[in-house]
Amino acid sequence: MALLEVRDLRMVFPTDAGAARAVDGVTFSLDRGRVLGLVGESGCGKSMTALCIMRLVPPPGAITGGSIQFQGRDLLALSEPEMRALRGAEIGMIFQEPMTALNPVLTAGSQVAEAVALHHRVSRRQAWARAVELLGEVGIPAPERRAHEYPHQLSGGMRQRVMIAMAIACDPALLLADEPTTALDVTIQAEILALLRDLRARHGMAMILITHDLGVVAEQADEVAIMYAGRLVEHAPVEGLFARPRHPYTQALLRAMPTLGERRERLETIPGQVPSLARMPSGCAFRERCPLQVDACAAGVPPLEARAPGHLVACIRA
Repeated sequence: MALLEVRDLRMVFPTDAGAARAVDGVTFSLDRGRVLGLVGESGCGKSMTALCIMRLVPPPGAITGGSIQFQGRDLLALSEPEMRALRGAEIGMIFQEPMTALNPVLTAGSQVAEAVALHHRVSRRQAWARAVELLGEVGIPAPERRAHEYPHQLSGGMRQRVMIAMAIACDPALLLADEPTTALDVTIQAEILALLRDLRARHGMAMILITHDLGVVAEQADEVAIMYAGRLVEHAPVEGLFARPRHPYTQALLRAMPTLGERRERLETIPGQVPSLARMPSGCAFRERCPLQVDACAAGVPPLEARAPGHLVACIRA
């Protein structure tokens, strides 16, 4: 049985223009110890998918359909106290902006210790000792001293490490990492990615890595799901997707990537704009930007179907 199974997940935000379908029929599964890279442009629904799994959708957004099975339990059927007990203990999350996700008036150590104490019956001293240990585990030098410092006293990379320490404090089976290297310089990005890889190996965690960086996915993930306008358009093993991308959107993303050692006057771009989530075109959401579109592309939303072993594509021209 898969660790996580998401089936036909739907989440909307009410707007003046109508219901914006931020997550529109997303389906995927993830086995223990595996890494799924969830990729797409800003606003495509990647982060909202993770927040649905955590049941932390910001109001007035609401999950309107589908199911989320985690270790055989339907997360959408759990009460809020049951979900609160599961968050952090069995599913950890690294939020996108550590400067806003961390409490500015609490020390780094106290925030990690709080994550420990919330799910384990330990004394305050034991929780603090475990927090210092975790800060050391995620590569923060002099963790005893740093534990007494506030977020504004830490660098961006240090703050991200504190977030990771909080997320793994209770040894979760699943880690959701939402753009874990955003706003970090290249050297620190590499250090954070190496840390996540090491923690996965040591703790045996499965991970959903949310990013717009296909290079990060190629290095970190076992499989890749490409999102566009709230829908999954391609899902494949990482080697298969990079060797033979089948959806026109995936192909366009790869063409737009800069290549080391290759001189180009301009990077390729994808023409047009992402459609409004409240006013989606009929049929395929990408068709108005797609060089392969035909009249049949407007007839209906293409299903995510197998076009090769383990390689799912939502495109009639794939």
